Amino acid sequence: MQLGTVIGNVWATRKEDRLQGLKFLIVQPELPDGTAQGPAFVAVDRIGAGVGDRVMVTKGSPASRIAPELQLPIDALIVGIVDSVDVERGGGVDQGHRND
Repeated sequence: MQLGTVIGNVWATRKEDRLQGLKFLIVQPELPDGTAQGPAFVAVDRIGAGVGDRVMVTKGSPASRIAPELQLPIDALIVGIVDSVDVERGGGVDQGHRND
C-alpha cells in the first residue's frame, strides 16, 4: 500500500462499461512524513475521499479485484482515508523506511 493526498478529480463521460459509476481521483504519492514522492496517478475511489484527503492506496492486480465477482481494468484503488500517521524518528524509521 501507498500513502498519498488527493489533489484532483478526473471526469470521463465516455469509458469502458465496467467503469461506469466509479469515481476517479488524482493522487500525489507521499512518504509517511508527507513529502511528495513520484508522479501523481489516477485511482478509483469507492469510499468517499475528496480533494485534500490523505489516503491509502493499493496498486496493481489487488486493486483490480475490488470484489471476488468484480474484475475491473484499474491500476489503483483508494482503500482508506487516513486520520493520522505517527512516525518514530529515533526508533529507526527514516523517510518511510526502517533503519534496523
